[in-house]
Amino acid sequence: MTENITSVGGGSRPDAGVSALKGRTGAGAPAETRGKTTIADGVVAKIAGMAAREVPGIHNLGAGMARAFGAMRERIPGGGGGSGVTQGVKVEVGERQAAVDLDVVVEYGVSIVDVAGDVRTNVISAVERMTGLEVVEVNIAVDDVHLPDEEEESEPGEGRVR
Repeated sequence: MTENITSVGGGSRPDAGVSALKGRTGAGAPAETRGKTTIADGVVAKIAGMAAREVPGIHNLGAGMARAFGAMRERIPGGGGGSGVTQGVKVEVGERQAAVDLDVVVEYGVSIVDVAGDVRTNVISAVERMTGLEVVEVNIAVDDVHLPDEEEESEPGEGRVR
């Protein structure tokens, strides 16, 4: 059985400033420390996208062009309709930390500052709870305001001419 020590910075060693966190190995080591778990960027992006959409006052995620292309992609059979969850979400995932960038559209009449705070809280909570990663930042860009009288993109077959 081996036990490794964490060392961060200091000293005159060539590896100074490098963090070497390793768990115990061998038969006596706890099961949760045996092996390595990696979490893909797409997983974190999906969690962040779902958590952002749960917040009241968020109409949609993604900038205008991204939403337009997403709507077209969903109409194509096999066009990857599942990517809508990550639309407007960008993430950077390290070994222990994650950063999230969101492009959002808010509902008219809501406090953008309050909604942004609620989104940050919900995204950080969901990502940290589900992945164990520390979320170091959640950057939010409000790209549009959805007005009550704006129509959603019309469904196929609802055009004026038949």
